[in-house]
Amino acid sequence: MSESDVSTTGSPYAPHTPAETAAMLDALGVDDIDALFDVPESVAFDGEFGIEARGERETRRTATQILRRNDSLTEFLGRGHYEHYVPSVVDDLSSRSEFLTSYTQYQPEVAQGFLQALFEYQSMLVELTGLGVANCSMYDEATALGEAATLSQRVRSVSGDRILVPEQLRDGKRAVLENYADGPGLSVESYAMADGQADVDALADAADEDVAMVYAETPTVRGLVEESLDAIGDVATEKGALFCLGSDPVALALLERPADVGADVVVGDAASLGTGTAYGFGLGMFVTREEYLRQIPGRLVGVSEDAAGRRAYTLTLQTREQHIRKERATSNICTNQAWVALRAAMHAAWLGPQGLIDLANESVTRAEGLAARLDEVVGIQAPVHDGHHFREFVAHTDQPAQAVVGDLADEGFAVHAIDEHLIQVCPTEVTADDEAAFVDALAEVAK
Repeated sequence: MSESDVSTTGSPYAPHTPAETAAMLDALGVDDIDALFDVPESVAFDGEFGIEARGERETRRTATQILRRNDSLTEFLGRGHYEHYVPSVVDDLSSRSEFLTSYTQYQPEVAQGFLQALFEYQSMLVELTGLGVANCSMYDEATALGEAATLSQRVRSVSGDRILVPEQLRDGKRAVLENYADGPGLSVESYAMADGQADVDALADAADEDVAMVYAETPTVRGLVEESLDAIGDVATEKGALFCLGSDPVALALLERPADVGADVVVGDAASLGTGTAYGFGLGMFVTREEYLRQIPGRLVGVSEDAAGRRAYTLTLQTREQHIRKERATSNICTNQAWVALRAAMHAAWLGPQGLIDLANESVTRAEGLAARLDEVVGIQAPVHDGHHFREFVAHTDQPAQAVVGDLADEGFAVHAIDEHLIQVCPTEVTADDEAAFVDALAEVAK
C-alpha cells in the first residue's frame, strides 16, 4: 500500500481509503458515515468542550483546589471495604515495570515470574479454604457471587431456579447478583436472620427441591462470625443445592475452613490484602471443588514443564467466550485483575502464615476492645449482637443514627448508619492511633 492510499486519519494497519469507505457505505445502503450512528443531539459533541484553556501551573492549581473540597475523615467504615496496612514492599515490587505494564499473561515464555506469583495466589486461596481450585481472578465479591449462581445451573444434579441469600446483604452485592440471575431466569430470595446471624430454621423452611444455591457469609455483613455453617451446609446438601460461602483471606486465616463445613464454592473480596480502601474497587476471589474445574469462570494459572523439562507456568482452561466457542463458554467475564491479585499474593507472602493469623486475631481483639469502650459512653450500647465479631460491630445510639453520623463527620470521623438507631463501626490497625479521639468524639455527639 502506498502512502497516498492511507486516509488522513488512519494508519497503514487499519486503512480506510475513500474507495473502501464508499464500498462499505454502499454495502450497508447508507449515504454517509453519520448514518451509522444514532447519537441524541443532547449528548452529541458540538465541537466545544466548554473547558477554559489553562497552562500547566493553572491546571494544577485548579485541580488542587477541587481536591481540597474533599472531606478528610478518619474512616471506621468497613462493610466490605477494609483498610489494612499495606507494607511498602508491596508497592515497591508491584510497581516494577514488568508487573505494572503487563497485560494478560498470554505469552508464558516472557511472563514466568508474573504467572508464578499468580499461581501462588491461587495456591494460598486453596490452602485457606480447603477447596481444590481457585481462579485468578474476578472483578469483585459481587461478581464472584453472581458467577457462583450461574455455576449452580451447570453443576447441580437436579433442576432449580431459586437462590437463597441472607436478608442482611449489602444492597450493591444483591443488585449485582440479581443482574446475573436475570439472564438464566433465576430468582433471588431472602432467608431471615436472627441476632445478626442466619436463622437456620427459617432457611430450612424456605429451602425446597427447587433451590439451586444457598449463600451464607462469615463474617456476616454486620461483622459476626457465623456459628451455624455446618447446619446451613446440611440444609443445602439435603436439597441438592450448591452451598456458597462468602468470606475473605484475612478472616479465613482464623476461621474454620469452608471445605470442613461443606462449602462447594467460596467467594469474597481478596482486596483486604495488598490494596488500601478504594470504594467500588476490589479483587473478587472464587474458589471451588476440583470436580468443577472445567466449569469455573475466568482464568486459571497452571503448572507444567517446558521442552527442557523445567517447571513452567501458563494460563490454562480459559473457559470464557473470548477463548472458546460461545455456546461452550462458562462466562463472558473478562477482567484483568491480575495485578491486584499479584499485590494480594505479595502481601500474604510478606506476612507469612503466622503474620496472617496475627492480623486476623487483631481484627477480633480490636473490634472487641473498641466495642467495650463505646459501651461505656452515655447513649451508646455496643455491640448490639451477641456473638463473636471480626473487624466490625453494630452499636445502638439513643440519638438518631444519621444525626450521630453527621456530627461525627464534623468531628473528623466516618461511620455507617445502618438503621434509625444503629451505626456500624470498623476499627483496624490503621485506625489504632485514632481510637481514643473517636471515643471522645462519639461521647460528645451521642448525648
